[in-house]
Amino acid sequence: MNEWELIDTGCKSAQENMRLDAELLEKADAFSRPVLHLYEWEEDSATYGYFTKPADLLNLDEADKLSLQLARRPTGGGIVFHLWDMAFSVMVPASCSEFSSNTLDNYAFVNNAVLNAVKAFLGGEAPLGLTPEDFSPWDANCMQFCMAKPTKYDLIWEGKKIAGAAQRKTRLGFLHQGTIALLLPPSEYLEKILLPKTQVVEAMFAHTCPLLGKSAGAEEVHRAKQRLRELLATHLTLSSLKLASL
Repeated sequence: MNEWELIDTGCKSAQENMRLDAELLEKADAFSRPVLHLYEWEEDSATYGYFTKPADLLNLDEADKLSLQLARRPTGGGIVFHLWDMAFSVMVPASCSEFSSNTLDNYAFVNNAVLNAVKAFLGGEAPLGLTPEDFSPWDANCMQFCMAKPTKYDLIWEGKKIAGAAQRKTRLGFLHQGTIALLLPPSEYLEKILLPKTQVVEAMFAHTCPLLGKSAGAEEVHRAKQRLRELLATHLTLSSLKLASL
């Protein structure tokens, strides 16, 4: 099956976005083709992996003061801030040829499409690649923040992370939740929310390569998201066609 189903659920709360993603995987057997799920956030948001405890990593009082919505993802991984990224999810039913019982193969399939989409966004000249292995964390807390430590099959440019992801696989299919960095977050914002005496802020700045550089206006960010969405849909379909030809 080479055609993808595109679902855009619009702008919702962090909890509702994660609920919709979880529902996609729970009902995977109702779909006959892979799904690209696109969505936005009604407030500044952060999501965290299924087994992550945000109280151990964030100043929840400050997060509340800044109206940061927190929601648990149905996948694994650490904390992702959705203030400066383009988030998306992919659900592939087990009945589709794009599904593999090998989780790393599933990561490679989706992230190669992300790589090609980002390369097209940048004009095709950027020397992009996927990390062959996990980077060493600067400290224990860095392991719990997506953009503070590149992991295997993350998309990188000159050693810095552009896009990361987390997955969950069941007998029905797999759910891949991805993030593409557009801007670097203000360090002042992060320092208010993150717990003190860690190297998370420094690691995020050292390891993240945002597509739009250090600053961009709201309209530029909007246009970048729309373009990346179009390119991602195109390259996921092309990846399916390539797989079908093997």
